[in-house]
Amino acid sequence: MNKEYASSWERVKATIFHLFPHHFLSRCTYWITRQRGFWVASLIRSFIKFFKVDLSDAEIDQVEGYTTFNQFFTRNLKDGTRPIDDDNDVISSPCDGRISQFGAIDNRQMIQAKGKYYSLNDFFTSACSHTEKFIDGQFMTIYLSPRDYHRVHMACDARLLEMVYVPGRLFSVAPYAPKAIEKVFAKNERVVSIFEVEGGYMAATMVGAVNVAAIDMAWHGMVTPPHMNLTARYDYQNEDITLNKGDEMGTFNMGSTVVLCFSKGCYSPLAALATELGLKMGETIGHNSEQAAANAAAKATPEVVAEDKVESEVEIETIEEVTTSAEVETEVEVEEQTSAPVDYVTTPANDSDTADSNKP
Repeated sequence: MNKEYASSWERVKATIFHLFPHHFLSRCTYWITRQRGFWVASLIRSFIKFFKVDLSDAEIDQVEGYTTFNQFFTRNLKDGTRPIDDDNDVISSPCDGRISQFGAIDNRQMIQAKGKYYSLNDFFTSACSHTEKFIDGQFMTIYLSPRDYHRVHMACDARLLEMVYVPGRLFSVAPYAPKAIEKVFAKNERVVSIFEVEGGYMAATMVGAVNVAAIDMAWHGMVTPPHMNLTARYDYQNEDITLNKGDEMGTFNMGSTVVLCFSKGCYSPLAALATELGLKMGETIGHNSEQAAANAAAKATPEVVAEDKVESEVEIETIEEVTTSAEVETEVEVEEQTSAPVDYVTTPANDSDTADSNKP
């Protein structure tokens, strides 16, 4: 079966998840992951082994350094482990993860999975005052797996305009879920943050999921829990909250998904992007305009040409060396043949013709 579509088992899992008490399970997770005890280190080791977590880039790279599971899950990185391009034209990945989908926002619709869509209006809700800004823009969905670094950073320099908390379910957002659960990102609890950026607007939405026990935002603190039943909007337009590219924006207390949206004309995706592509926080994912993308490509072209020229020159030199070497070897062989002593063949006396031909 085509892996882009949900299998029978994936549809069964999705059906089962509809019956789960999502918020109750998440409250239990919230409590358990903040407990201290002798068992914490064993739990962390088992988690690392099962999900193949790499602690080498973590600020605390020894299991014994963590007092709770949540401290481990929301671990900080060592300085310099995620380099960020300081070029203002570059848009960087806000987190570690894998690209689930990306592309144009077509007629207010975003791709959730092959053949499945959800709308800007459903995703941002009527509480968001900037929804119209993103019509015909671009989007990217990044899935954070359990093994990933779970802090979310700014993709570019920006000024915060508003934040909207949207209550909802906590379905799994594992790779099978977008294929099997209709409009899962528009159904799940989420926090939408709207920013003004160079040339337009950016929305960075942190989508909750089962076991995502809390979402923290840098300028607000913990948004959830408590899990509210009503949408809440926070207006920051009259406040000067400015964040630089790479600044921490928020934290998932257990993992989930980030959806980036850009208004038309302020994001040009990198040509090398593809679904299922793994990303690291700070990695370049595009530029803030088509012109900036073209300029970046033009800058890279001479380097490629120069490299090709050097390789060609090396090849020519190699060919010349081989040719010269072959000529020298030929000359040596000729000299050896010329200077070599002549062997005389002794034949029977009655074979006079052959004998004569062997005389000097």
